[in-house]
This record gives sequence, structure tokens and C-alpha cells, in this order.
Amino acid sequence: MVGKTVSARDEILARLRTALADSPPPVQVPRGYRRVDDRPNLIDTLVDRLEDYRAVVHHGIDALPRLLSEVDRLAVPIDVPADWLAGYAGELHRDAPPLSPAALDDLDAVLTGCAVVVADTGTIILDAGPAQGRRALTLVPDRHICVVRTDQVVGLLPEALTRLDPRAPLTWISGPSATSDIELNRVEGVHGPRRLEVVLIGSGV
Repeated sequence: MVGKTVSARDEILARLRTALADSPPPVQVPRGYRRVDDRPNLIDTLVDRLEDYRAVVHHGIDALPRLLSEVDRLAVPIDVPADWLAGYAGELHRDAPPLSPAALDDLDAVLTGCAVVVADTGTIILDAGPAQGRRALTLVPDRHICVVRTDQVVGLLPEALTRLDPRAPLTWISGPSATSDIELNRVEGVHGPRRLEVVLIGSGV
């Protein structure tokens, strides 16, 4: 009887299993990470971080009509709240059927909501949920106007993770898209919108 041929891969894996058989289980090192931020000034912290990233922050739903009056061609998710578009007289493009990358690139701005925002890092997270649309919708247009409710703001990343489905297509935004070359020259708009504007509104608005 001809013996079974053992590949080099199988041999290496067998040796590793033998070597690890008597190894003790890995030691869990306790970490003192903060998991809840109870600071009373989370919104102030968020605004400070966003502005440090060169995002522009506006306060109140009443800021939206003024912002949108500057936009001639606007992209929105199919389920954007109607009151966000109140009075908008420009060219509205709903993402249904999905707009092509070329069509998105030809528009002036996109208006979306978000899933959760981390005040400590100034990070806006989208998960393709209500009023957010698909990932390309917020990455291709050169200007992103994002509406953030105050009840969507948490202090720390661990708090944000409890609100997110890890299987969802998550987009993490910390300011306008920017990168630097080897000489540290800042270049904006390489990986996403060059302009990020955040409209902070009250809970339940």
C-alpha cells in the first residue's frame, strides 16, 4: 500500500501543533481602559476635536437651509428626512438607483446622517443605517454635510462600539480627507471629501 504523501505545509502545521500542545494558555493582562465617559461637556469636546481636524461645525437644524442654499447639486440617501431638505431649491439627486461614481463626482455635496460620534476623538461613524446611505455616497462628493443628533454623541470608543454592528460596512470619519507626503505637505481630498461640515441638532429632531 502506498503511503499518503505529506505536503510541506502539513508537516509544518503538524510540528506547530506538537510544539504548542504543552504550552500554557495565554495570560490575560488586565487593562484599565476607560469604557464610559461621564464628562458633562461632551459636545464641547466634540466641537473642539472636529474644529481641530478642520471640520466646520454648525449648531441647530436652522443651519441646514443656509448651508444647502450654497449647494446647486445635492446627493442624498433615499431615506433622508424630509425636514432636512425643507426649502431646498437646487438639483436633488436621490441615490436610488445607485448613482455612478462619475455622477457622484459631478455633484457639489452630499447630505447624510450618522450612526454614532466619538467626542474624545472627533470621529463620526456611519454604518449604512437610516439617512446614511452606502459608503460611496459619502466618499466621492467633494463636500459632506453630516447631521449629528446630540444623543448620538458618546465620550469614548468603547461606548461607540456597543452601538455598532461589526458586520455592518462601517465608515470612520475624523475630519476632511487629508494625507501628507514625505515632506509633510498636507494634501486634502485624496481619499474622500475635502470639506466636512457637521450640523449638531438636538435629540429627537
